[in-house]
Amino acid sequence: MMRPPAPVQYVAKNMRLDLRLIAEMIPERARVLDIGCGDGALMAHLVTEKAVDARGMEIDMKEATEAVANGLAVIHGDADTDLAFYPDDAFDYVVLSRTLQAVERPREVLSQMLRIGRHAIVSFPNFGHWEVRLKLLLGGRMPDTETWSRPWYETPNIHPCTIVDFVALAEMDGHVIERWLAVDERGLKAPWRRSVRLANMFGQQALFLLRRK
Repeated sequence: MMRPPAPVQYVAKNMRLDLRLIAEMIPERARVLDIGCGDGALMAHLVTEKAVDARGMEIDMKEATEAVANGLAVIHGDADTDLAFYPDDAFDYVVLSRTLQAVERPREVLSQMLRIGRHAIVSFPNFGHWEVRLKLLLGGRMPDTETWSRPWYETPNIHPCTIVDFVALAEMDGHVIERWLAVDERGLKAPWRRSVRLANMFGQQALFLLRRK
C-alpha cells in the first residue's frame, strides 16, 4: 500500500496572520481539530513544527481534496451539522478561523467545539472596527475592509460579529475566555488589550482562546 505524501510544509511567515497567532497558542503534540481548514495551511504547519495530531474539516470539496492530496487528515464536512458526531473531549484544541460569522448557528457551533475539545480557538473579522462603522455611516453601503475585502453580494458572512458581541455570547453561555487578542492586518497587536471596548473600536480582527468552566 502506498503511503500518502508527507504534509506540505508551510513557512509560518507566509501564513495568514490569525493562523500564525493560533499556531503560537497550541502546544506540541496536542490533538487538534481545524474546522474550516481550507487547504490545510495551519494543519501542515502544526504537524511539521509541533508534531501535532491534526485533523481537519472543510465544507469546500475542492479545498478538502487538495488538503488530502497534501497528506493531511481532512474530511469534507459542515460545522453546523457534523460536529455532533464527534465524542466528548476528542481533542485538546478545536480551531475555527474566520468561519464563525459564516456558519448558520454560531452559538451551537461554539458549544459543540467546547464539548469535543478542552479548548476552543476562534478568530473572526471584527465588524465593530471604526473603519467599518465610518464607511457605513458616511457611505450608507456595506463596507469592504482590509481584512475582509469582498462585496456584500459575494461574502459568505451571514452573522457579522463584533468583539463586544462575542464576549457577551461567551459570558451568556458560560465559556471562560482565557486569552484574547485584537490585531490589525499587518500584525500589530492592539495596545488596548485590557479594554474590550477600545479593542472593538480599533482591532481589525480578533482571536479568542476559550475553555469550559
